[in-house]
Amino acid sequence: MEEALRRELRTEVLRSAGRSAGGCISQGHSYDTDLGRVYVKINSQPEARRMFEGEMASLEAILKTQTVKVPKPIKVIDLSGGTTLLVMEHLEMRSLSRHAAKLGSQLADLHLHNQQLGEKLKKEESTVGKGQGQVEVQFVDQFGFHTVTCCGYLPQVNDWQNDWVTFFAKQRIQPQMDMIEKNSGDREARELWAKLQVKIPSLFSDIEIVPALLHGDLWGGNVAEDDSGPIIFDPASFYGHSEYELAIAGMFGGFNSSFYSAYHSKIPKAPGFEKRLKLYQLFHYMNHWNHFGTGYRGSSLNIMRNLVK
Repeated sequence: MEEALRRELRTEVLRSAGRSAGGCISQGHSYDTDLGRVYVKINSQPEARRMFEGEMASLEAILKTQTVKVPKPIKVIDLSGGTTLLVMEHLEMRSLSRHAAKLGSQLADLHLHNQQLGEKLKKEESTVGKGQGQVEVQFVDQFGFHTVTCCGYLPQVNDWQNDWVTFFAKQRIQPQMDMIEKNSGDREARELWAKLQVKIPSLFSDIEIVPALLHGDLWGGNVAEDDSGPIIFDPASFYGHSEYELAIAGMFGGFNSSFYSAYHSKIPKAPGFEKRLKLYQLFHYMNHWNHFGTGYRGSSLNIMRNLVK
């Protein structure tokens, strides 16, 4: 591995700076190199390259918005024997505490970034002598992403759609439902989903949704801070509804009231917010069911029962 890193990073110096905390999916290790200190994620699963390519594309997309700090991605490297590496900038991180409100504010900036690009574009089109191409990041008017991203190790279908409700039902919940069906043939889940599908559009009446670039997996384990402010990492990005981001944030703790106050001061809750939040949490409970087993079945079915009432 170290030989491949030396070659691919074109570094003479490669000195271990210690094993860093990995997640439940990948291992992590830090090295000092000619480029400075880097953090290397290591995974030997068959889906590792696809997973790391999605993460790299997500980090690049967030980085371009200049709204919230993420580690700069450097390279995805394949080793012989099926192991894949994702090399990124090493950041000294500690648990989020002092900068929670700042994270709420910066996350709202991330979510508003695409909408503001659209508004800028409209203004420029109405000004003589100015056209498109004034900004490096292009306005996105659909829901999806240009590549597959993984929430955990399961791939997300990010095919572009004009309609958010269609995107969410067909490309978030349906693939999870298909996996549950394949693995356990859960009849109650299937019947509840058939009823819920019909009801979903009613949860979105009277709200306009502009595609927002999302982190996509923003739970407490994927946020941190350093002296300069908050950091988010391990993204599974796509353009979606900004409210979707807050679903997993509310499931496992890690975000205090100052985070939410700062966020909602920039993006106020729209009517029906609480019910839609439950709908978005359904995706994450089903995703956990498919990752970790039937311990998440009860929560998934309870949400569906409550939403079809």
